Amino acid sequence: MEKFVYYAPTEIVFGRDTENRTAELVKKYGGTRVFVIYGGHSAVKSGLIGRIEENLKEAGIPMLAMGGVVPNPLVSTAREMVKAALEFDADFILGVGGGSVMDTAKGVAHAVASPEHDIWDFWTGTKVEKSLPIGAVLTISAAGSETSNSAVLTNDLKVPPTKRGINNNFNRCKFAIMNPELTMTLPKYQIGAGAADIFMHTSERYFAAILGNHLTDEMAEGLFRDIILYGPKGVEDPQDYEAMSEIMWCGSVSHVGLTGIGAQGDTPREGDWACHQLGMAISALYDSTHGATLTAVWAAWARYVREANIARFAQFARKVYGITEEDDMKASEAGIECTNAFFKSVGMPLSLTELLGHEPTDEEIEAIATECTYDRKRKIGSFKVLDYDDIVAIYKACR
Repeated sequence: MEKFVYYAPTEIVFGRDTENRTAELVKKYGGTRVFVIYGGHSAVKSGLIGRIEENLKEAGIPMLAMGGVVPNPLVSTAREMVKAALEFDADFILGVGGGSVMDTAKGVAHAVASPEHDIWDFWTGTKVEKSLPIGAVLTISAAGSETSNSAVLTNDLKVPPTKRGINNNFNRCKFAIMNPELTMTLPKYQIGAGAADIFMHTSERYFAAILGNHLTDEMAEGLFRDIILYGPKGVEDPQDYEAMSEIMWCGSVSHVGLTGIGAQGDTPREGDWACHQLGMAISALYDSTHGATLTAVWAAWARYVREANIARFAQFARKVYGITEEDDMKASEAGIECTNAFFKSVGMPLSLTELLGHEPTDEEIEAIATECTYDRKRKIGSFKVLDYDDIVAIYKACR
């Protein structure tokens, strides 16, 4: 096992009615004027924003709420929120929603703390030196942003749009309120996409360049098995509290770093992450659902890279799915097919044509690959390092 630094400071408050502790936790972490960020009208219609507002009001904490965050969150929206939060003189940012809301909240917190910078500066090289404290009230189990050090934004003002991620410990939420009941009104497609994203956060760390981390492997393999079991149950019956609570906890654990410890030292992006880069390029250009972009490319990526360490894919198949095939190549193929069956069971696409609703042309694939490589200026992955030609080949294989 490689040396590592593990840091996960977020306080988790899990269970029914835990959103009623919002004011208590805001006060605990120094908040006196709270800027609340949320997504669509459902957070208001459900009464959740109203309950949080009342909870804060009873504690004597002023609040200003602003919605409008969309999936694949936009820089243009975040800039408007920065302006409003500065005018409100906010000293605490609270995200109420899923990963898109949390990522926007992180960006807003950084930009309000350093108003001399535009928010996109932090996604293009400016180091985050300070930030406002951030809290999360989770309503979607998927991205794990409530426990991660990462944040992703799409610059919709660029032509074509581009999507970028940053990693730093200022992205860490001070607390995350996690009530599985708040996820029970989600569309089944969104639950399925979340389950796929959770699986993929684990996959990206599991298929790492550095192996031999046995306890880490056991945790990852257990998380795989749990989301494979409960993901379809949650999609089938969103009122199943056991299933929705397992999905929610899997989401946080999948992105808190535990399943990547020792895989690549103390670097901030341990693991492979090629599929996320492949998927982010697709969603930047087509605004596709994040989890669905990952399932569309995973099998093609897996078949393209597996010979870099076929034993790893065979271990995955045997430990996660109980495959008994002794031949490593045959076992790996069985594991890939079982994973595709899981993705299908939660309603996710298995190809680019299924994802986009049309068969992409060679020109479209080349445009996606250009976005993925930042105009052919970078390579991706660590399990097997992929250049522009490799990426084009993978996109064509999952066409």
